[in-house]
Formats: sequence, C-alpha cells, structure tokens
Amino acid sequence: MRREAEYFFGAVRFFTRVPVPAWVGHSQAALDGATRYFPLVGILVGALGALAFLLAAAALPVSLALLLSMAATLLVTGAFHEDGLADTVDGFGGGWTKEQALAIMKDSRIGSYGALAVALMLLTKFNALHELPDAWIAPALVAGHAASRLFSALLIFSLDYAREDDSARAKPLAVGMSGGSLAVAALSGLVPLALLPWQAAAAGLLLAALTTLLAARYFVRRIGGYTGDCLGAAQQFAELALYLGFVVAAWNFS
Repeated sequence: MRREAEYFFGAVRFFTRVPVPAWVGHSQAALDGATRYFPLVGILVGALGALAFLLAAAALPVSLALLLSMAATLLVTGAFHEDGLADTVDGFGGGWTKEQALAIMKDSRIGSYGALAVALMLLTKFNALHELPDAWIAPALVAGHAASRLFSALLIFSLDYAREDDSARAKPLAVGMSGGSLAVAALSGLVPLALLPWQAAAAGLLLAALTTLLAARYFVRRIGGYTGDCLGAAQQFAELALYLGFVVAAWNFS
C-alpha cells in the first residue's frame, strides 16, 4: 500500500504543483509506476477546476466562472500539458526531419506555431464548455481531465519512445506500461464519465479515441513514437475532443 501511495504522490508531484509528503521518493521505479495514476491526477485537477467553477458561478456569470476554473487548472498544473502541446506543434511545424523536430521540441523557447496552438486550444475548450448545460460543466471538467490522461497513458502502452540519446532514456515516462497499470489507469479514467449522461460519455470517448489514434499515427510517421511533449499534446487534444463530444450529445440528445 505504501508503494502504491508513493506511485500516486509521484504522479501528483510530476504533473502538478500540489505539495506531496516529504517521504515520497524520487526513484525511477516510482516514476515508472506512477503512470497508472495519471487519470487519478486528472480527477484531482478536474475536481479543483470544478470547485473553482462552482464557487465563482455562485456570484459571477458562467463565462467568467469558466475562465476562472480554467485558470485554476493551469495554476495547479503549471500549464504542464499546454507546454507539451506548444513544443510538439513547434517541433512538427518547424522540423522537416525527425532530428530537427526533436531538437525543436527540446528548446524551451516557444515559437509562433506553439503560441497559436495553445491560444486556439484554450479558446476552443472555453467555448465548448460554455455550450454545455450549466449543470454539466463541473462533471465535464472532472471527466475531461481524467479521461484525457488515460489516452496519454494509452500512447505509453502502445508506442515506442522516440528519443534515442542516453540522457533521454533516463527521463521519466521513457519506458512502456504494463497491462495491469493500464487497467488501473482505465478504471480511474473512465469512472468519472458516469457523472454525465451516457450519450455524452459515449460521444466524448469516441471523438477522443479517434483523435488519439490520428495523433499516434502522426507521431509514429514523423518521429517513430512519442516523447513527453507528445503525451502533453495528446492529452490536450483528447480533452478538447471529449468536450466536443459532450457538446454533440447536449445539442442532439438533451
């Protein structure tokens, strides 16, 4: 039990700015084991965003409450996945070869492609959430953050790590994922979808699965697998796809 707690808190420390107990170790094994808890971290992030939305919506219009909830999730994660999206789009947009793309992704500076991608991503997510019935928004935030991280975990399970240098191999998330860990991730990633009508959950999952499949095929074609930045981009694309699926259900079945 202590080992599993270490894995979970390791995931919390890696993906958020939430403080964790001092006894949590920094070993590679703990980081490898943390992959199973990515969606559970998503539940935490989504719940904080939902709480911020509900508190703000008690005194402010829904649009402002949504902006504050999105700001809260960016604050708690340090825009970790958005940064991965920016680096990925910069790399693929500016690099013609695998080596060029990976070198650009490694650059900490953001380019025009990345800046535009993040701006459009945030704007589209805001509008998608705003189109949902008010009662769906809080559960949509929890479900979207949880399930989208499951799709990132699926990339770790199914693809090879793209970087070949020794320093990259020593980085977290540069290894595969066991079937048991994927099952644990699937449980925490899928359960929050029960907070929404089944039509919304089904539409969101379908769009997110298609989006992740297309992203995976593109990653393999361009660089032969995934990087940490690609995982962040995949999470962002899957989260948006989930919200869009929820909107489709809200407009056609509610």
